[in-house]
Amino acid sequence: MTEFTTTSLVEWSRWQFAMTAIYHYMFVPLTLGLSFLLALMETMWFRTGKIEWLHAEKFWMKLFAINFAIGIATGLILEFQFGSNWSNYSWFVGDIFGAPLAIEGLFAFFLEATFFAVMFFGWNKVSKRFHLTSTWMVFIGSNISALWILVANAWMQNPVGMEFNPLTARNEMSDFWAVLGSPTAMNKFFHTVTSAYTLSSCFVIGVSAWFILKKKHLEFARKSILLASVFGFFSIMITMFTGDTSAQNVTRTQPMKLAAMEGLNKGGHGADLTIIGIPSKDPTLPSDKMRTIKYSLSVPNMLSFLGYHDFNAFIPGIEDILNGYTSHEGKNYQSVEQRMNNGRIAIEALRTYKQAVEDQNNTLADESLATLKANYQDFGYGYLTSPEEVIPPISLVFYSFRIMVGLGLLFLLLFVTSWWFAKKRKFDKFKIIPYLAIFCVPCAYIASQCGWIVAEVGRQPWVVQNLMPTNIAITRIASGWVITTFWMFAILFTLLLIAEIGIMFSQIKKGPKTTDNEQ
Repeated sequence: MTEFTTTSLVEWSRWQFAMTAIYHYMFVPLTLGLSFLLALMETMWFRTGKIEWLHAEKFWMKLFAINFAIGIATGLILEFQFGSNWSNYSWFVGDIFGAPLAIEGLFAFFLEATFFAVMFFGWNKVSKRFHLTSTWMVFIGSNISALWILVANAWMQNPVGMEFNPLTARNEMSDFWAVLGSPTAMNKFFHTVTSAYTLSSCFVIGVSAWFILKKKHLEFARKSILLASVFGFFSIMITMFTGDTSAQNVTRTQPMKLAAMEGLNKGGHGADLTIIGIPSKDPTLPSDKMRTIKYSLSVPNMLSFLGYHDFNAFIPGIEDILNGYTSHEGKNYQSVEQRMNNGRIAIEALRTYKQAVEDQNNTLADESLATLKANYQDFGYGYLTSPEEVIPPISLVFYSFRIMVGLGLLFLLLFVTSWWFAKKRKFDKFKIIPYLAIFCVPCAYIASQCGWIVAEVGRQPWVVQNLMPTNIAITRIASGWVITTFWMFAILFTLLLIAEIGIMFSQIKKGPKTTDNEQ
């Protein structure tokens, strides 16, 4: 296979997976958050007997069901790609990565899908109490499903709780609880699901604001806004808190991602946090992939505080990571070039060990195994051809992080003002608030996608941090097949998205079925 073909295969495989993941995650957040709001609405109806809560739940349940169905279709194709496009990755870490996904499919998704049928079709067929229980179980099942998927993803960001089996060249799980309970996994789960709750709150407020502008179903819209604004306020506050803890975790486990997020070339003590700026190419920098941040506005020492809760902590920049540095905690990190050499030693030791075992040369096998273990933490570096490969696309990560944070602050403003707007019934005044609410619906989806860009693009070139680069993880198939399926999926997913939006708009225009005279 020529270099051009290999490069093409890697890039098209990455684009296909990214495209599928982007489409899939357009549906997941609304499922996670709206399931919680549905459970809250039905609980209010169950406890108070007020029929308007039942009307509200049935309306939002229709939108939930549409979103849920299309999310399943895109999710299945996403998982199939681990076998079709990323078989080397699946072989290398399948014993670990596959376990959370298996639990998600056999337990969480089964739980979610079973009770969804009762929730959606069980009206007047089961008791009110059992129906309420089913609605809560849909929420629990969907969020447990997210937990296992995010545990698997977090392991890729920070591989823990495993041992490498040199005979099979596979990583095997040695500590299930270390994988499940790692700080990376917990931070990622809570940050992701609460950001999904934020998106769902924006969606409910935005749709309800449309009814207010149309002067239709005013009491329904008011109650929906009140519930969603409170839910959204607490969600965005937790999202911000978990974002802070995630920043500390990234500082320790993925310093290059943090440097890319900030466009930080040279680190130091008391590093500043850039609020806004423009990453620009600079021929004086040692790498074409590095950027100088022009016209920047920064907060002094704040990056050090975010990383270690110490205003004077040392934060490494890209050059520090390339050349080697000593962390704030006193740990010495070798240069990328030296780690590449360590990786090549580990790869060669693995070959020697397998041959020695085959030849029954126990002495050589023991020596090579010891060498492999001593260098395994840098195993993936051995497949790199240049130290510059460890630098992710800085501009994309830099802008995505700031869009995500900036829109998060906008959502906080929305939740506070929309609660006041609905509480005081200011329907004929301050119409800027309903327009802001509608504007925030697409912004919530943009913020959600930007978060994943920071998480996934920011860790490139690694598919498993430090252990496997992306170009080694792919399936060696003809790039033409990947290109063909890319366009097939792109067309299919676009049609599904258009269909969902059309059906959503149709249901929204119909509005909730109610006998109340609130038109």
